Amino acid sequence: MTSATQRPAPAGAPAAPSSPGPFRTLLTALRSRQIRALMSLSRAFVAPVNRSAFLTGAASSGLLRELAAQPADLASLARRLGLEDEADRLRVWLDIGVKLGDLSCRQEKYALRSRHAKALADPGNDAVVGALEEVTRFHFTVLRDAPDMLRGRRRYSLGDQDGTVIARSSMIVKPFVEAAVDRVLTRQGQVRLLEIGCGSGLYVRHAARRNPQLTGVAVDLQPEVAALAARNLADWGLSERVETRAGDALKIGFDETFDLVTMHQNIYYFPVAERVEALRAVRSLVAPGGRLLITSSCQGGSASLEALNLWLTYADFGGPLPEENALVEQMAQAGFSEARSFRVVPGEQFIAFTGVNGRAS
Repeated sequence: MTSATQRPAPAGAPAAPSSPGPFRTLLTALRSRQIRALMSLSRAFVAPVNRSAFLTGAASSGLLRELAAQPADLASLARRLGLEDEADRLRVWLDIGVKLGDLSCRQEKYALRSRHAKALADPGNDAVVGALEEVTRFHFTVLRDAPDMLRGRRRYSLGDQDGTVIARSSMIVKPFVEAAVDRVLTRQGQVRLLEIGCGSGLYVRHAARRNPQLTGVAVDLQPEVAALAARNLADWGLSERVETRAGDALKIGFDETFDLVTMHQNIYYFPVAERVEALRAVRSLVAPGGRLLITSSCQGGSASLEALNLWLTYADFGGPLPEENALVEQMAQAGFSEARSFRVVPGEQFIAFTGVNGRAS
């Protein structure tokens, strides 16, 4: 017996139009310039942007570290991440990670899949995670919003910047900053160090290890960052040698001067028009014959550095990255003798600057 759905059409009735097959549909779609452009953009731009956003969230949330230990099911991950009440929505996010190729899911257990996810799960690569967060949270935003910000006369404030992320991201240049410190720091004898903008305190630790007699003060403008440095220095057994303070180093009012003052990746927090005056104030903290060491990304570097320069240009504090020759001249105008620069990273605009208060002894 023929079912109703299988009953043949009455004689003489027009044949039902046949629907195009998927291959013909694809051919038709590919004739559209918009569809071709969309497919090309998806491969070249959309997928990488989505992956960078997912990996940033997966790393900063702790997901990658959890999965690096062992594969885990949804309930376990929700509990470890403190998201027990949001397990269903968490699954949707995790499944996107699977779709992007950074996670796998077998027998209802999620695991790391891509080499990028595995690399970012390594605690030794926290600086890379910080740099990725900086790009996705700050650089991407200014590249996207620059015209609208100009129309609305909007600027970024210091509150738009996460000091802990910047401190972690800046560790990417850690070997190069340490190499610059090694060039100016004496290895023996008593040395008083002032670090302006100490971040996590790692560079202070490096200097203290290089010279066992070194003592000093580490200052950061943001209280939460100064607190992080204080905890770190205590953990490293350096709290008796190095004092930590929160505030503006140029306004604290020290009752001493220092043999070496260091400023790493922060000269651009001073507006260009105020840099000479700021450097004069810094020189007042340097003992006669003492040295100032500045390390900084400078203009004219890679696209990543230029994106950082763009963000700083659109901020209502500080100013753009320095130009190498201009900063040397500004140091000289501030009264530093023997002001000079030297390249720390071959082929990149990461530069070290030194100057002496008076003449070197």
